[in-house]
Amino acid sequence: MYQAIGSAAFLIVSGVLWRLFRPLGSDADQMRLALTSLVYVFLLPALVLLVLWRAPLGMDAVRLALISASCIVAGLVLSWIWFRGRGAAGRTLGTVLLAAGWGNFTYLGLPVLEGALGPWARAVAIQFDLFAATPLLLSLGIILASRYGTREASVSVLRELLKVPPIWAALAGVVLNYLRVPLGRWLEQLLEMLAAGVVPLMLFSTGLALRWVTGWRKRLAIVLPVVTIRLLLAPSLVLLLAIGLGLGKDLRTAVVLEAAMPSMVLGLVICDRFGLETSLYAEIVVISTAIAALTLPFWFLLLS
Repeated sequence: MYQAIGSAAFLIVSGVLWRLFRPLGSDADQMRLALTSLVYVFLLPALVLLVLWRAPLGMDAVRLALISASCIVAGLVLSWIWFRGRGAAGRTLGTVLLAAGWGNFTYLGLPVLEGALGPWARAVAIQFDLFAATPLLLSLGIILASRYGTREASVSVLRELLKVPPIWAALAGVVLNYLRVPLGRWLEQLLEMLAAGVVPLMLFSTGLALRWVTGWRKRLAIVLPVVTIRLLLAPSLVLLLAIGLGLGKDLRTAVVLEAAMPSMVLGLVICDRFGLETSLYAEIVVISTAIAALTLPFWFLLLS
């Protein structure tokens, strides 16, 4: 776990420093857009296809989807109760709901799970995200952002889902797995080669996306409850659910670690698109990512 966290931290910090010093005059936002587009459209689908084609799929996949959905709903409900009780509304409420509900399940979860538990855990991160988290983000998450933001948008959930290349790869992987289509050696090597670029580029892009904003002390009263929900309370509820569903020790550890991921970086794009508080969300991402370097080893030791 410590080696996985250390490696992830190195790549994230490298991205932060790149944004700060701009070597060769490069623009961090343009570079991040190029890298994330490459990963999202080309490399990540290759990894998803490879993993789900080979992974054992059964009732555990259904349990993972249920746990993922429960994790997100728990974050939304807890944050709504806390902040509505304190008079939060509008853009602020929409921002904290988004940050508390969805974690960085793939961009950080995948490398951490693989580094801490082994290659088999990649399937957990992918199923946790693509079988529930992403569909919920593109439906419920967009509805909430549109409801509480300053810019509404008519969004077709089905159309948004059809625009996600990893979901197409996931569907293909599940079908090929179910039909027991053999994965040829040449194709396997090609997919492995493409998949190898996903983790470092994901983490470096995460660092490029992290930016500090002024006035952070005034927002700590909002940020810290969100971080507590995302890093401690949501994974605690997932742990109870995993025990209740009878998950084995290794799988239970994987889903709790996945549930304990900091707020997703993609939320910055959603905040910009729907007029939520982007600066507040950026601060939540930075602080939750930094604190996760401590809470993830805590969860790993607790579950070990």
